[in-house]
Amino acid sequence: MNPLILISILCVAALATFCYALFGSAKTAVEQYNNDIKHTASNSLAEMFIFIDDKKLKWISFGAFTSIVLISFLLSESVLISLGFGSAVYFLPGIAVSILRRLRYQKFSKDLPDALLSMSNMMRSGLNLSGALGLVVKETGGPLSQEFGMLLNELTMGRNFDEALDEIYRRVPIPDLELVVAGMKISREVGGSLADVLERLADTIRKRLEMEGKIKSLTAMGVLQGWVMTLLPIIVGVGIYAIEPETMSLLFTDWRGWIACSAVVILEFAGYKFIKKIVTIDV
Repeated sequence: MNPLILISILCVAALATFCYALFGSAKTAVEQYNNDIKHTASNSLAEMFIFIDDKKLKWISFGAFTSIVLISFLLSESVLISLGFGSAVYFLPGIAVSILRRLRYQKFSKDLPDALLSMSNMMRSGLNLSGALGLVVKETGGPLSQEFGMLLNELTMGRNFDEALDEIYRRVPIPDLELVVAGMKISREVGGSLADVLERLADTIRKRLEMEGKIKSLTAMGVLQGWVMTLLPIIVGVGIYAIEPETMSLLFTDWRGWIACSAVVILEFAGYKFIKKIVTIDV
């Protein structure tokens, strides 16, 4: 066989294999993204009582992708950089859910001691647990009212007490609620005054939150230093780029510049993680 014909056949086969792999991977990525969007809308957001259709979430993601690509292109005038920043939209739903979940947990933990103390006082005045939960749901708001309202509905529907407590802890897996769930289960099993247990739990959780606040105030300087040390090289790089754009452009056009940028990103991330690890104190 003519070598030229053989080389042509091999090139066509290689191109066909590459296209198949590329479009197959793209199709898999799109399907995975659609599944992630549906899971985020139906499970993650629904558990936080945020009800949004997955189609609307896709349109929001598409709008974010278009905006990020356009802004990146206007600033960098590079298609590759614009698409690189636009690809970050793939991670935005997960990041947004994580932020919302953390804020929800913080709000729940903050309101929990007052709710437990109110329930304790109501039970001492003659109300049962369901009645105390109902009043707390009416008088409070936010995630605590939603979760306790769900707990009350499950108990009203006849669900097992321990299973209902386990379910609320599954939705809000924070140490404070774990302590409350364990205390209520033990009080129900061994007997005793549930009002006293709730009062002691409220006092314990309030003291722990006060300790956390003191630790955060003492480590605030370290956290600020971490952010300054992380952002300072980026700000300096932008300033030098504004002064010497031709010299700094080598970082984005030359392979050695790409290696330098990669090393800077890795070291920046590692330094931020080290500082965060130092200033993070578990209570």
